[in-house]
Amino acid sequence: MTVKQISVFLENKPGCLAELIDILSQNNIDMRAMSIAEMQDFGILRIIVKDTYNAVRIIKEAGFITSVNEVLAVAIPDQPGALLQTLTALGEANINLDYSYAFTTAKKDTAYMVLRVTDNEKAAKVLGQKGIRMLGQEEMEQL
Repeated sequence: MTVKQISVFLENKPGCLAELIDILSQNNIDMRAMSIAEMQDFGILRIIVKDTYNAVRIIKEAGFITSVNEVLAVAIPDQPGALLQTLTALGEANINLDYSYAFTTAKKDTAYMVLRVTDNEKAAKVLGQKGIRMLGQEEMEQL
């Protein structure tokens, strides 16, 4: 069970992120999760949106370089140490975590994490066996 993540390459200059977010806003693209990693000359914006197809089309039409990847999204109890169960399960199964970021919703007592791992299928199986709830694309869009 995976969700689609859009990665956008952005120049590392003032206003570039605002320009892209403005374009998404003008086209009624609603973001569910966002992360940005910076390098010296560019950044990588990672977003999960309600309408991936249209978002990618709009982003490309605006001249940005973009790609779509499948990532895992998990719901965990919002309490100290809850993430440890997820990370331990991945480590014990020898699944590398490339990166992760959190996002919030109005749902109380639940934390959400996006996980980019080396093997989505194996990770989903391992996490499911440990009782860790994963979100699919449709559920993510409904948050």
